[in-house]
Amino acid sequence: MTATVEPSRLLALVDEIAGRRVVVAGDLLADEFIYGEIARVSREAPVLILNYDSTEVVPGGAGNAAANAAALGGIVRATGVAGRDETGRRLLSVLRQRRVDVGPVLRPSGYRTPTKTRILAGGIHSAKQQVVRIDRASCGTLDARTKAAFASAVLRAVRGADALIISDYGSGLVSPSLVQEARRAFRRGPAAPVVVDSRFALPTFHSMTACTPNESEVEQALGVKIGDDKAVLERAGRALLKKTRAQAVLITRGSRGMALFQPAHPTVHIPIVGSDQIADVTGAGDTVIATMTLALSAGATFVEAAHLANHAGGIVVMKRGTATVSASELRFAISGGAIGRAGT
Repeated sequence: MTATVEPSRLLALVDEIAGRRVVVAGDLLADEFIYGEIARVSREAPVLILNYDSTEVVPGGAGNAAANAAALGGIVRATGVAGRDETGRRLLSVLRQRRVDVGPVLRPSGYRTPTKTRILAGGIHSAKQQVVRIDRASCGTLDARTKAAFASAVLRAVRGADALIISDYGSGLVSPSLVQEARRAFRRGPAAPVVVDSRFALPTFHSMTACTPNESEVEQALGVKIGDDKAVLERAGRALLKKTRAQAVLITRGSRGMALFQPAHPTVHIPIVGSDQIADVTGAGDTVIATMTLALSAGATFVEAAHLANHAGGIVVMKRGTATVSASELRFAISGGAIGRAGT
């Protein structure tokens, strides 16, 4: 089924999420963008030579979810691990500039901040296009002491919070048992929303409020191929509900929109808003989880929260790079404005 939500209700939610206290816990990544202009093709190899223009470091992973929650008006505390390297310093500096409290972030000696470097090239009058990506993982695995300190920081942070976002990119920092402990530590008790985004281990997390996997993550977790087959999508969504025992599963499907699954409710299919001419999907999932969590913490139903997240996702994919969505942009889009017109 396709359920609609009145724009007036969505606009009210944008106002109500301001000031909600959210903890974002998980893997902090740095997204580095190196920009250059195409000069010529190299004589040494069939590759482009670029004249360097600039470098930008922005938060990725849990950091991008935190930045999005703050941009929408949430009061955000980030917990995770960052290195003492230059990338880590720049990452935390940007988060502070975006009004994210990074006090609980651990910075163990010898840890290298995980970084995804994207090199973008173009002409003087053309948009820059990504030509290569270089991933630099942290050095080794996180030790037991760091994981224990992280768990303690999360449990302290959630005591005064309205919601928790878990952003798990596979480092082993976040565990399903920690999520269960955090649910009990909330001042609001188990009613406070806990929303999980896990790249590789979603079925191991249980009894959270909601999860927001994208379609490829669902396919990998369940060993299926969804594509345009709604019957396969239906079985996959119901299987994830059963495996995770979540109150809701929101599957993001790119140009196909979203599908919301709840126990004992018909599936809600939400088409994309705005244009399907997507500029960049980098970090869009972080925008979705931040928006949905804030909305749930403000009393939204799952359908209302999913529709609000759909609008936010529709805005951010029209921007280049790892971007955020502001409350004013969200109001503009809900009111019928052109998605993507406002700034980054």
